Amino acid sequence: VIKVLFFPPFLSDCTTTEDLEKVKAPLLDYLASAGCLRPLRSMRDRDLLVQDIVMFQVIHRFQEPFQRLPLFCYEPSTLTADQLDDLFTIRLSPEGSNKRVVEEVVIPFWRDYLQDAEEGPSKLQKILAFATGASVVPPIGFSPSPSVEFIHKGDDDFSSIPLFPMANTCVNCIRLPLHASYQLFKEKFDFALGNTYGFVRA
Repeated sequence: VIKVLFFPPFLSDCTTTEDLEKVKAPLLDYLASAGCLRPLRSMRDRDLLVQDIVMFQVIHRFQEPFQRLPLFCYEPSTLTADQLDDLFTIRLSPEGSNKRVVEEVVIPFWRDYLQDAEEGPSKLQKILAFATGASVVPPIGFSPSPSVEFIHKGDDDFSSIPLFPMANTCVNCIRLPLHASYQLFKEKFDFALGNTYGFVRA
């Protein structure tokens, strides 16, 4: 690398301090910009200078551009209940409809369940994986955006009121049953999370 950067005589080929000073002289501006200026009193100083230049040329110069690319430097943060709530768009039936009335009862159950799940971060990851197939939010986000829908009697040929949440990971959608109490909602959701393996449709 150094021999490509510096034409003969090469810094790494110098064998005396006099040669080092001669080679260093035309490179002072570069070395100052790179933060590599150091006194050259021995061949050990030459080796340290070469290491400094390699570090600057190969690592530091390319580090910043890569840091601008979140795809390469992405570190998923710990999920929180609020983040998960914001991630999902709640799709409600038309306002004023009977379906909308029962859906609005369940929305607080969903949010309370997320808050309770926050006590153990892995449970929030399970909820996300249940709905999307991914236990962390990808650096480029989800497509389509995750959503919450509701299961009504008569939907999908259900002859009775469904008890458990369902998910379609192909479209990142979780469908919630319409329970009248939070305790029952939580019990059925816990059962679904604990007995779902793999993904696609649960």
